Amino acid sequence: MTRIKKAVIPAAGLGTRFLPITKSMPKEMLPIVDKPVIHYVVKEAVDSGIEDIIIVTGRGKRAIEDYFDASPELEMHLKKNGKEHLLKMVEDISTMANICYVRQKEPRGLGDAILMAEKHIGDEPFAVLLGDDIIVNEKPCLSQMIHIYKQLRAPLIAVEEIELKKVINYGIIKGNKLYDDIYEIEDIVEKPSVEDAPSRLGTVGRYLLSPEIFDCIREVKPGFAGEIQLTDAIRGLMMEQKVFGYKFHGRRYDTGDKIGYLRAIFDLALADEQLNGEAARFFEEFNKSPFGVSHVSE
Repeated sequence: MTRIKKAVIPAAGLGTRFLPITKSMPKEMLPIVDKPVIHYVVKEAVDSGIEDIIIVTGRGKRAIEDYFDASPELEMHLKKNGKEHLLKMVEDISTMANICYVRQKEPRGLGDAILMAEKHIGDEPFAVLLGDDIIVNEKPCLSQMIHIYKQLRAPLIAVEEIELKKVINYGIIKGNKLYDDIYEIEDIVEKPSVEDAPSRLGTVGRYLLSPEIFDCIREVKPGFAGEIQLTDAIRGLMMEQKVFGYKFHGRRYDTGDKIGYLRAIFDLALADEQLNGEAARFFEEFNKSPFGVSHVSE
């Protein structure tokens, strides 16, 4: 069976939930302490054995390319001033993965963004990691999924239990649980009402897909705002082969959501060995202040 060695990271969205900052900065470049969101996504792919990454960008996303590129002037400055630890960190970023970029000329949905990478994927199975979803676990989510894919030899989608009031924001699966948090998917409903949701298991930003998905994407008719939904393409794929859902182990942060973004900052600051002591004291003091989280209702 073909080993999964390629991944697509769609990063062409407009980031309207974070306006006005995303007017001039890609949402994937919003900082989580000292690294942008997309750094964590790329690192998960690399740590899961991915060799080639295709990032799908759009207008105004050049900062992503610059971040993963070499920076001779900065590297020379750090070397000249004896800041070897910072120099190594900068050099490691530019060599952490083999990355190429393709551009989605207009925002036409997730399905269309993935279709842009077809020529680079060819006839191999591949991974998709959404550029604003950070998933933290000792064993990366994508690595967990690749292990299961080797057993199932079929497309696999990461799912998690969603708050009932939030199912209207997700693709929700209908499926039969087989074993060990694995579900055989019978249907996926894109952003259903609370009453019509077939379950509370929502698809999140990790997919393992077969190359047949590209033909299915081409068959999808544009929906709201002219977007090509990946969910619709997966429903078409289910007509040809089985598709499974996997309730992954780990904590997910939707950094495209303001509260999800703040939670990622807090938790990852506390997980940072150099920051956790001071960060814990800061959050404790903040919680006791008149403006602390204990005084703010969700």
